[in-house]
Amino acid sequence: MNLRGFLVVCVAVLATSSIFAQANLLNAKIPEEIGMKTVEQLAADNDGPLPYGYIDDRDILWSKVVWEYIDLNEKINLPFYYPIDTNNISSSRRSLYDTLLRGIKSGEIADIYDDSYFENKLTYKEIQGRMSRVDTSDAMYDLLNEGEEITPDMYEEYVDVTNLTSGDIAGLKIKGVWYFDKRQGELKYRLLGIAPVAPDVNFLNQGSAQEELIPLFWIWYPGARNLTHAMKVFNNKNSAFPLSYDHLLNARRFVASIYREENIYGNRDVAEYIKGNALFQVLESDRLKEDIRNKELDMWNY
Repeated sequence: MNLRGFLVVCVAVLATSSIFAQANLLNAKIPEEIGMKTVEQLAADNDGPLPYGYIDDRDILWSKVVWEYIDLNEKINLPFYYPIDTNNISSSRRSLYDTLLRGIKSGEIADIYDDSYFENKLTYKEIQGRMSRVDTSDAMYDLLNEGEEITPDMYEEYVDVTNLTSGDIAGLKIKGVWYFDKRQGELKYRLLGIAPVAPDVNFLNQGSAQEELIPLFWIWYPGARNLTHAMKVFNNKNSAFPLSYDHLLNARRFVASIYREENIYGNRDVAEYIKGNALFQVLESDRLKEDIRNKELDMWNY
């Protein structure tokens, strides 16, 4: 590890050490004092996401935009998935999906879009329509046709509402750009967008053959960093030093496969030109990754 990398690690450790998973746990006299900080601690606490440095377009020698899929069934990706049961755990721990949804509800995240090109914005009401399904029974229609007045109790009896939960989230789609910074002389990655992926709620629990995975919404990630930095992830090796979702995502501490790269064919997916063969699709994804890795080495060859 070079000197610069060592300093970055030291800064990250010092930053996380000031954010104890259970602040004031050992000094609390009553349970309500757990998590509360003193006035002095609040004044000294200037924690926030590490700001992105300014990158001039003239300093970008080469770049490539890629779309990747993070499978939440992978063991290394489980910190993004759990916890899924929010009834028996503190509000300071949430899955990445719940964290993003909380930010959308509170208005902390305002840049929500329909697709990864960030052109058509979505409202919270439109997002709710993608995450719930209302099934009305035939008995309800019969009552309506008879002109009978529907009471709230009857509504609960004859109408079934299905909502997507954290447990239904199968993965995450992310969009980012790899670029070679000629000033720093290294290959870097910048995350641009993130989308939770789940089965279509209209076909949920109606047969696995119909449960096609779709992105629910796309979030412009640079605008959501304060929220993802504030929510901490359980550190299995040392609970006194939790990490944040922002640390995990920017450090690329996950396993992902490239399913699309920008190309001359309208940015087509790998599955569009390699059809019906999952093994060859994985090999193509690995080839795209290797091409990006080799680009940094190629920059130093004359």
